[in-house]
Amino acid sequence: MQFILWLIIMLPCSALFTGLGIYAMKREKPMWFWSGSEVSEYEISDIPAYNKANGIMWIVYSAGFWAATVAGCFRLGIAGMIVGIWSVAGIPFLIIAYKKIYNKYKI
Repeated sequence: MQFILWLIIMLPCSALFTGLGIYAMKREKPMWFWSGSEVSEYEISDIPAYNKANGIMWIVYSAGFWAATVAGCFRLGIAGMIVGIWSVAGIPFLIIAYKKIYNKYKI
């Protein structure tokens, strides 16, 4: 039962971050990072490259959750630790990566 509950939680969570990355890559206008913020088309020099980099950032972040999902098939305790560590360490990673992406493509 724990395994099924784990999958019910982790599959949508992992897919959400992967989907966000795919959405970012396909978006025609610049992708934002913070909720409620917008990035103007006039701020970004190469929108497709900016969005691709943004999408890759989110897909890399989702990889940790996919790894935890698979690990949960074998050891739920280890999988839980992966989620905890990845969530805490991943947030600074996202912030730093996004700042680098934004600074690279801003006009």
